[in-house]
Amino acid sequence: MRPTLLRRLCVLISTLCLAAPVVAQDQVLNLYSARHYQTDETLYENFTKSTGIRINRVDADDAGILARLKSEGAASPADVILLVDAARLWRAEVTGLFQHVRSPILEQRIPANLRGKDAGEGSAWFGFSTRARVVVYDKSRIPRGDVDTYEKLALPVNKGRLCTRSGSHPYNLSLFSAMLEHLGPVSTETWLKGLVTNMARAPKGGDTDQIKAVASGECGVALTNSYYLARLMRSQAPADRDVVERVAVVFPNQADHGTHVNVAGGAMARHAQHKEAALRFLEYLSSADAQGYFANGNNEWPVVAGTRVANPALDALGRFKADPVAVGVIGMNQVKVQQILDRVGYR
Repeated sequence: MRPTLLRRLCVLISTLCLAAPVVAQDQVLNLYSARHYQTDETLYENFTKSTGIRINRVDADDAGILARLKSEGAASPADVILLVDAARLWRAEVTGLFQHVRSPILEQRIPANLRGKDAGEGSAWFGFSTRARVVVYDKSRIPRGDVDTYEKLALPVNKGRLCTRSGSHPYNLSLFSAMLEHLGPVSTETWLKGLVTNMARAPKGGDTDQIKAVASGECGVALTNSYYLARLMRSQAPADRDVVERVAVVFPNQADHGTHVNVAGGAMARHAQHKEAALRFLEYLSSADAQGYFANGNNEWPVVAGTRVANPALDALGRFKADPVAVGVIGMNQVKVQQILDRVGYR
């Protein structure tokens, strides 16, 4: 073989070899997820089956995800970030951890109040599912009228009845931040002080623990996210069915501003390397299949209108009026709320 032809062949082979890893790399999505639900495995598997894009996942809580992104900086391999709290989404947006995305599909499917601020360059994040902050109570001894608003939980009639998880947990912090917007700082501090006064025991455990504490008689009333209750409602375990039988649920403040709703959402990471894959994944989360899975697989309310819900627990909980307070407001109020919690001793 002549030298010139041999050199050309070597160059061609070298080019093909270098190009191969790039093609493979385009079929990868690096996902940082605070969604700690085993049921999401099917969601990810279905995306890979339909697109051929393999997901590499890092799991942590919201705070851990944000801390990791900050420490990694521009070297972060993250393409998509999933968080389960509105204020965390807002905080990540304002600290520049996300990049804005322009997608006609997402803009059509996701309501404007469940997207990040759009200043003409697309939204920084998108909400894909919601969960309500409801009140569960001992139906054998607590009248519904004593607990049908968040404000009533602080009244003397509920002294010694209330159980919650930590006041500084994101679920409670977001609720309290929404209440700050409705009540103002003075009344919010009075209200939170009333909650502390009415505690049946010091805050501890998760939301499922609060429901079980009401069922056992340790507490009379508790705050919980709706999907924890729905999970117990769908359980076939005798102990779980007994818990559900002993408690009742109320969506607070239906006569005024409505029940607080938190949002789980996702965003494209600021330094995403696989942007096309990231966009396809975010759009996939707004699809009918994925939205139905949030509802039927993890007991969350889908955000896309017209989504078919085949979940008996969500059907049993029924429709309710949701508090429309903006996610950005909830985020901005959190520092003030934490200071109030410190003053009133809500641990």
